[in-house]
Amino acid sequence: MDFPKDRKNDPESDDGAKVRLLYQTLLEAWNDKDAHEMAELFSENGNVIGFDGSQMDGRKQIESVLGQIFADHPTPVYVAIVREVRFLSPGAILRAVAGMVPRGHSDINPALNAVQSLIATKEQDRWRIALFQNTPAALHGRAELSEQLNEELRRALRASSSGS
Repeated sequence: MDFPKDRKNDPESDDGAKVRLLYQTLLEAWNDKDAHEMAELFSENGNVIGFDGSQMDGRKQIESVLGQIFADHPTPVYVAIVREVRFLSPGAILRAVAGMVPRGHSDINPALNAVQSLIATKEQDRWRIALFQNTPAALHGRAELSEQLNEELRRALRASSSGS
């Protein structure tokens, strides 16, 4: 017997698609080096925990710090794979893995691979980021898991390159 889907907890629901789009837009803004666009995706008191453990609190600080990063560094471009979208009442968690392609290169730099978590909240029918955490995917002592992740991200990179 088939049971009707629980649309509230279905990651393929309209809200699931919107949370995925929120994440995709975040990475596209990073790739475009657009600090303002990135900051606008966050709730007013949103937070970022960066790859190096640095913290940014609130939209204004997020925009300011990212603006400096983009001005002072040739930031690599993200390629990512969403692993999960899970709904909590009234928010959602998105988990993903991401690799970064240094500008001017065509392959990921495995030292920059990351596990990313995004907590989204719905504010007046618009999904916003409450917390974005970007953690190094060091996978110490687990070379086969590291290589598996590298290959998975390279496949995603090839797929995104052939689709553009």
